[in-house]
Amino acid sequence: MVRVFTKCSERTILKLEALIEKGDHGDKSTIVNLEEEFSNLALDIIGLGVFNFDFDSVNKESPVIKAVYGTLFEAEHRSTFYIPYWNLPLTQWIVPRQRKFRSDLKVINDCLDDLIKNAKETRQEADVEKLQQRDYSSLKDASLLRFLVDMRGADVDDRQLRDDLMTMLIAGHETTAAVLTWSIFLLAQNPTKMRKAQAEIDSVLIDGAITAEKLKKLEYIRLIIVEALRLYPQPPLLIRRSLRPDKLPGGYNGAKEGYEIPAGTDIFLSIYNLHRSPYFWDSPNEFEPERFTVPKKDENIEGWAGFDPDRSPGAMYPNEIIADFAFLPFGGGPRKCVGDQFALLESTVALALLLQKFDVELRGSPDEVEMVTGATIHTKNGLWCRLRKRT
Repeated sequence: MVRVFTKCSERTILKLEALIEKGDHGDKSTIVNLEEEFSNLALDIIGLGVFNFDFDSVNKESPVIKAVYGTLFEAEHRSTFYIPYWNLPLTQWIVPRQRKFRSDLKVINDCLDDLIKNAKETRQEADVEKLQQRDYSSLKDASLLRFLVDMRGADVDDRQLRDDLMTMLIAGHETTAAVLTWSIFLLAQNPTKMRKAQAEIDSVLIDGAITAEKLKKLEYIRLIIVEALRLYPQPPLLIRRSLRPDKLPGGYNGAKEGYEIPAGTDIFLSIYNLHRSPYFWDSPNEFEPERFTVPKKDENIEGWAGFDPDRSPGAMYPNEIIADFAFLPFGGGPRKCVGDQFALLESTVALALLLQKFDVELRGSPDEVEMVTGATIHTKNGLWCRLRKRT
């Protein structure tokens, strides 16, 4: 997958370099909405990594790309609108945005059906044991779709597979774009940390392209990504429904007797507030990637084992185990997001390659970058930045 992440990121870099070359700024710079560029980049990575389909949205627009963005906007709308009117009879025909949504879905479903059909027709092995031993890193098509079709067999349910792919498309696209957007937003306000990140990149990537081994050496870049996820978690809110009656502890400053939870109760977890809680984090609103390397424990918080970087040996990124669930960017437990490593790795590759080539500063004041909260946390009008080629 590192090859896919690198290929798509380098395509974005080439586009930005071209904008600088043909720009009319005398200082060899360009002003660009990086949130939009990150959104295109994330879509291309999902396309190649999951579907083996090249959207090339960085350079062009197509009916499929338009349909994808239309679907994403509708998913955002549905996640924040308080009345699910789209479930009412006839609304899918009467309400214009619902008609458009149906049309967009058809375009995407037709595209996915073709990709699934092609993956099935090119399935070369029928022996499951041989498929399990296959080295997917050496295949030209190492996509997740290829893997799923191989492992589930030729009789895999097309609709179920298509629905799974659609979920990956919607869940995996906006998250990565948002993580990269806020990483740059935070770094641009902290030039010392940006220079530290660039120094690490220069030392690790001095002799060529990013590899899996080099990713392990980009420790500070990985910490920047997780610190951006702490300050701007994607999503900022998790919802779970209790399957049976239960009792939750009161927690810090809560009711000592705890809280009775009836079966069928929707439980909202504010990840945004958890990640900025002064009970768990020192200077919680400050951008400090280094915080994830320092153990922390508070005996006054009953039931919290504290933050211990050594609690999860071998983990490339800080996770909920290390923080004893005070850090939940991807949830936790059996319902944890299955794409966490995919998102973290692609974000690391993209951020490293961008900072290797460019110095970045905000076009205006940080206060002008207004935050909008929905299924993800994104900006209201984009992240407009000035990019300069590094010398």
